[in-house]
Amino acid sequence: MNADPVLSVSNLRKRFNLEAGFFAPLGKYVHAVNGVSFSIGKNETYGLVGESGCGKTTTARLLVRMYEADEGEILFRGHTASAEEAQDVRKLKGRDFKRYRERVKYVFQDPARSLNPRMTVYEVLTSGARWSDKRSAGRSGPGEKSLRDEAAAILEEVGLSAADLERRPAEFSGGQRQRISIARGLIMKPDVLICDEVVSALDVSIQGQILNLLLDLRSRREITFLFIAHDLKVASYFCDRIGVMYNGEIMEEAPATELWNNHLHPYTELLFSSVGGASDGGASEPRSTPRTGATMEAGLHEAEGCAFVSRCPYATEACVKEKPPLRITDSGHLLRCHNKG
Repeated sequence: MNADPVLSVSNLRKRFNLEAGFFAPLGKYVHAVNGVSFSIGKNETYGLVGESGCGKTTTARLLVRMYEADEGEILFRGHTASAEEAQDVRKLKGRDFKRYRERVKYVFQDPARSLNPRMTVYEVLTSGARWSDKRSAGRSGPGEKSLRDEAAAILEEVGLSAADLERRPAEFSGGQRQRISIARGLIMKPDVLICDEVVSALDVSIQGQILNLLLDLRSRREITFLFIAHDLKVASYFCDRIGVMYNGEIMEEAPATELWNNHLHPYTELLFSSVGGASDGGASEPRSTPRTGATMEAGLHEAEGCAFVSRCPYATEACVKEKPPLRITDSGHLLRCHNKG
């Protein structure tokens, strides 16, 4: 954990009702997030990596309260003022919550669905800013001209043209639409940008362009990132630290370079074996991490033992009966495993 984090999460939990109409079974739940804890420091990029269904997107959405957490604590301390008191995000209401949502912005995976096709790019970028307390407080100059100038500048900053302001999202390619989504988040000058699989649907060459854009924005604007991904190669390139999630739990956390060179958890081993080029000295061409062969566990009940036990080649009787704690290893990793580290 960081000593003075911008955003910190402690023991976050979320379960969903297993609904299937009027005759749905009572008391059945999907346990999506099971005791997740992590923190992100100023100007740091933290990655949550895992297969589809592991709970990483649910975790990200809990942070902006698209979903309400069942348990746990979310603390936010913006890095615009070092002595600012941390806010308990789950307790924020009214104007305080609105301001929080302006300072922590979310970029979705699919811009074709998250951008309103009936709006122009200018309307997409400025619809939130028009009602912002920051603008009424004078953080940006008032008036339509000021707003248009700001939108044009940010659009150029993400690699598009001011002439694109009157076009509509459907007129752009997937990579260009993602740039528009990023610009929409930036116009509020956020402290934290949550990027949810923002390059997973793009061609490899376009992925590199978007990642380099985000790296440039981080350097120039000192933005803190939460980066959600299933591709360990991409996450290791972009992130400072990575938490590897499985079945709603963080199994391993370490600096990205250290995780790439010295991963410990059996699940992290499985993910890296599908990437190639990490443990084998780069002999094979790195590939995107697939959703590996075995089906993800349903999560209909929280496991008594290790959540990965049914897929682990090192599993023992203790792994079945007792949940391993998240502990610090001699090499400095956070690791949830009885037999490794």
